[in-house]
Order: sequence, then structure tokens, then C-alpha cells
Amino acid sequence: MRLGPVMVDVAGLELTPDDLERLQHPQVGAVILFARNFAAPLQLIQLAHSIRELRTPQLLIGVDHEGGRVQRFRHGFTTIPAMTELGKLWDRDPAQALAAARGCGFVIASELQAHGVDFSFTPVLDVDYGESSVIGDRALHHDPHTVAVLAEALQAGLNAAGMSSVGKHFPGHGYVRADSHHEVPIDERTLTEISATDLLPFQRLARSGMGGMMPAHVIYPKVDSRPAGFSSVWLQRILREKLGFEGLIFSDDLSMEGASTAGGVMARANAALNAGCDMVLLCNDPRAQDTLLEGLERRPIAPTLARRLEKMRGRSISTVALKANAAYLAATENLARIRSA
Repeated sequence: MRLGPVMVDVAGLELTPDDLERLQHPQVGAVILFARNFAAPLQLIQLAHSIRELRTPQLLIGVDHEGGRVQRFRHGFTTIPAMTELGKLWDRDPAQALAAARGCGFVIASELQAHGVDFSFTPVLDVDYGESSVIGDRALHHDPHTVAVLAEALQAGLNAAGMSSVGKHFPGHGYVRADSHHEVPIDERTLTEISATDLLPFQRLARSGMGGMMPAHVIYPKVDSRPAGFSSVWLQRILREKLGFEGLIFSDDLSMEGASTAGGVMARANAALNAGCDMVLLCNDPRAQDTLLEGLERRPIAPTLARRLEKMRGRSISTVALKANAAYLAATENLARIRSA
């Protein structure tokens, strides 16, 4: 059975009969976990194992585990600082900030993979303009060049521990105040303006091996009337052709208000896939998930897409804790220094 183009969530700490049926649907290819799916490290390992044994090839497992206020697993996991702390450290000591960013990536990847999770949706590549509450301290810095350098170091840490990176929210969510979870944000800047600022981190990481990318549910009307995640202009002409990105494109959650411009759930999924997304996320709405899975047209899986999917698979998945690893210990010591600074 091949992996499908839909990423769904599961109800709780263990798989329910409804979860089991949904995850075996051929249109499902991945599972995203949330804080409600975590109670303890061993429980998470067991949940991941139960997901993996359902299918061959195994379903991918991802999570939003950036650090700061967006860290789904906490008890038994290292506390990752909000990304803005790396930017503040950069302003004091760039060399230490680069080491800390790499350490963050290494720790995130090591701990998640030790519990059976393939990847985190990180790093955040949005530029901090001091406007967006939904981005806020999730952004690395207000200078796009600094964002790019720190994010590349974080990506190197992820890669060193065997995990791919996922950059978000292309081409940049930091300029607009509106939260795409609850509104339809509109960014009135021109492509020239965006290219000179927000696109710089995406361009740098696209060319340095980023595994995945997530577009924003933001409309940039001077470029296209559709949100970036539903726009072939943004995903094909700019991200693929201009920036040279070759990895997997994930939609942001289709249940968000920012996706509502496309219509119902089926229209949203088709809009994303037709624009160039490889995998669509639909979270926290089991009925809508079932509607989508039954109604979505089966699409052929090209060899390039199969390679993109496999690149997102964790390369050091193990149920053995990695805390004896010398590189892991060095990385956690670096993070402890940030918190005490």
C-alpha cells in the first residue's frame, strides 16, 4: 500500500477503533501528533509503534515541536527555548547563537526520533516585524539574513541527528497582524518587497537541503489572489522554479479560517494539491477527514514524490533513549546556558 497525500491526527493517548480505520485508508500518508497525544515518554513510544505497525510503508509521524510555546511534548523532554531567544543571543554573541541553534536542532531530532517521531515542523522562517501575535516569539529575528543563518544552523543540527527540516510559513507570515487560524490575513506588499526580505531565509534553506516546506494561509494580492498554499504562482513558479526547492510541500491545516477562501474541505484539499502541495493537513475534525478521504480523487505517485516522502522519514528512529550520546549531552548543555543567560 502506498502512502497517500493526506495527513490526519488521532484522538488521544492510544489508537481508537475510528483511528485504526482512518489510518488504514489508502489516502492517508502521515499522522500529526498534539499535546493531547502525550502523557509520558513510554506511552508516546507505544503510540508511535502502534501507528507504524499498521502500514507498509509505514505512515510518517510529525509534530509541531519548535520550542517555546509550541512544544507539544514536555515531561521527559528538554525544554527548547522560544526561537526569539536564539536571536537575542545572536545580538550578544553570534558564535554562541549558532552553536545553540545547532544544539536545538540536534536535541529536537534526537528526542523525537527516540520516541518514534519522524520530524518536527521546524524551523520557523518568518521574519519578526513586531506585528504578528501568532508568530511573535516563534520568529528567530527581525533581520532576514540573521533568520536565515540561525535557521540553517538549526537545520544542520536536525540533519546531524538524522531528521529532515520543514520551513514555515512560506513566503512569510510575520508582516501581517491577522492570525490565519481565525482570519484571512492579507499582505499588501509587492513581490519585489517580499523577495528583498521575507523570501531570503526560504531561499537559503531551499538551497541547503531543506526536506519540507509549509506555505502560509495568507493572501498576497499583488502577487496572486489566492492564499500562498493554494497558489501555483507561489508554489510552482516561485518556490520550485525560482528558489529551486525540491522537497515536500505540506499544506497548513485546512481547517484553519485562512483556508476558507477555497470553499469546503474537498475544495480546499483540491486547491492545495492542484497548486503544488504534496500533502494536505486536516486536523481536529474527524468528520471532515472522513469526507475528504472518501471523496478525494486518487492521484498517481511520481518517483520524485516518493523520494520526497522518504526524505521526511527519520533516519535514527529508535525506542532506545539517546541520552548517553556525547553530542546530545553537549547540545543540552548549550541550551542550559541559554536559559541561564
